[in-house]
Amino acid sequence: METIRIRLAAPADAATLVDFQIRMAMESEGLALDRATVTRGVGAVFADPSKGRYWVAEEEGRLVGCLLTIPEWSDWRDATVLWIHSVYVVPEARRRGVFRKLFLNLRAIVEGSPDFAGLRLFVEQRNRVAQQVYESLGMTCEHYHLYEWLEPPSPRTPEFQRDGLDQGAG
Repeated sequence: METIRIRLAAPADAATLVDFQIRMAMESEGLALDRATVTRGVGAVFADPSKGRYWVAEEEGRLVGCLLTIPEWSDWRDATVLWIHSVYVVPEARRRGVFRKLFLNLRAIVEGSPDFAGLRLFVEQRNRVAQQVYESLGMTCEHYHLYEWLEPPSPRTPEFQRDGLDQGAG
């Protein structure tokens, strides 16, 4: 395997991150995301680091994977839990340990700091391949179920498209 370097993303990576998110949503959930909305969303992370941090995997100067960490304060643990979001690895780099390197980088950060208590993520229920990867890294799904309520799209937020059919709020 080529040398894969993990680093914090820079604003110059934003266009690639937008592309990765659009590709990930279509591949994993059949969702066609609005490019302008995703561009604003990725830009908001770089404009306000309290929203999160993108990490990228780079090989020979090319981005081959990414993820976004979002902090959640845990009063139970008096520390921050990092949520992993927006995971994407380009098809030609899959099954080569790219996500593993991204994850192990984060785990080392968490293990090395009293400010952090752990890592969490959610995964689409039908995505068994991703679930197997997460389980192979020692993650479990035994504690919680995820429930959500999402506000319906506003006039400024285009509706998600699922397989070409309007589905309301993703």
